[in-house]
Amino acid sequence: MSVPTILAFDTSAAHCAAALLRAGTIVASAREEMAKGQAERLMPLLEEILAAGGVAWRDLDALAVGIGPGNFTGIRISVACARGLALGLGKPAIGVSTLEAQAFGRIGDTLSLVDARRDQAYAQRFHDGSAQSAPVVGDRASFANGIESCIAPLADTLARIAATRLGTAQPRPAPLYIRAADAAPPRDPAPVILEE
Repeated sequence: MSVPTILAFDTSAAHCAAALLRAGTIVASAREEMAKGQAERLMPLLEEILAAGGVAWRDLDALAVGIGPGNFTGIRISVACARGLALGLGKPAIGVSTLEAQAFGRIGDTLSLVDARRDQAYAQRFHDGSAQSAPVVGDRASFANGIESCIAPLADTLARIAATRLGTAQPRPAPLYIRAADAAPPRDPAPVILEE
């Protein structure tokens, strides 16, 4: 399978992005900025990308999905979608981190950064695109000379990375959470359910 057809998508930040890689070329790509609504927009966007590329779901060889780090809810939306589609289509789903996507195609040492809010950043070191450390979170000021964008659009890069992994054993996509969620469980005890 030297020229796979891969549908890639990401909702790990305030956007909904998708791209279709066919025979080594990105034939359709879109990114819509949105603070909310990714869950409702993702499937229609994927349908539009497939139609623009002249491809049906059955023609896909694989799916690529952004696994974060980023917005907890956004990550869960795209990862759950990828897992469901992979199961329904009988096709592999390949998870790719935003940190790796930003380092893809860069030569030499690269410090990849993703905004973690609250004056913090997620960071990971790469050399020629290969990870040299585990991802961490820390004060943004402590990370000098980091890069925060892909050479190509994010979804395009996810598809290209997935193409390099197709045909090798891949774990099921899972969210890349580097720090704990901001939401906390309620402090009040759960209500008692009365039985008749």
